[in-house]
Amino acid sequence: MEKVRFSIPNISCGHCVMTIKNELGDLPGVTGVEGSHETKTVDVEWEAPATLEKIKATLQEINYPAA
Repeated sequence: MEKVRFSIPNISCGHCVMTIKNELGDLPGVTGVEGSHETKTVDVEWEAPATLEKIKATLQEINYPAA
């Protein structure tokens, strides 16, 4: 299991965090997503078949790219 904290400058509210949680949560292998609009960060836990590259690509696709 891997875990990374992403800094995401585009987060501005709780709705942004929920969108990210829903989208990343749908990726096979992602086991946990927590975020905060106050700190503009998202913590993601995953295992195979999810990869760091897939997670970053998904964030880019939904217009919340990691800094």
